[in-house]
Amino acid sequence: MNPDFLVKHMKIKSAELETVCGITSKLPENTLPEIAFCGKSNVGKSSLINGLLSRKSLARTSSSPGKTQTINFYYINQKFYLVDLPGYGYAKVPQEVKVKWGKMIERYLQTSKTLAVVFLLLDIRHAPSENDKIMYDWILKNGYQPVIIATKLDKIKRSQKDKNIKLIKDKLNVVPGTVVIPFSAITKQGRDEIWQLVEDIFAGITDSTTVH
Repeated sequence: MNPDFLVKHMKIKSAELETVCGITSKLPENTLPEIAFCGKSNVGKSSLINGLLSRKSLARTSSSPGKTQTINFYYINQKFYLVDLPGYGYAKVPQEVKVKWGKMIERYLQTSKTLAVVFLLLDIRHAPSENDKIMYDWILKNGYQPVIIATKLDKIKRSQKDKNIKLIKDKLNVVPGTVVIPFSAITKQGRDEIWQLVEDIFAGITDSTTVH
């Protein structure tokens, strides 16, 4: 792969919301690599995306969880796509809507031909919920080993970090070798580690082979 594709020390020169897919939308048939992010509705996914892309409001943040009801494809540096999947587990959303969101996510995981990695966001302050466990197992079932991003790192004491990460791993019963990256949208701690991992994955892609 061309070295200038890699993201190490790369500045985000362009980032635009290119495609928005609703429940009945046809998913785009992208030929460039995709990296996907999923997580509970209040886990800080939009803040993470904005932090990774050094943008303040590209991904919409809201005080009302459950706002992301579409699959959003962000076109980054004209090199790859960042895919924002609908948040799950928000109690005030009707059950039939939850089911439709789940089917959207599953359809994407099963049909994307260029998905390189799935990041699963969890709140480092709390043990994974039943919905988190279901999503983790679901991603595995669809052929991907998710990388876990433990968000809201700035909201716990430094001494709690290792214990809380161990709790996340134990509750999810993660596959051995699963990567967990603590992240703070406030301090941006973890940002470089996420991009480094993406770079390593992209560097391992040869021809059109998808990394699962």
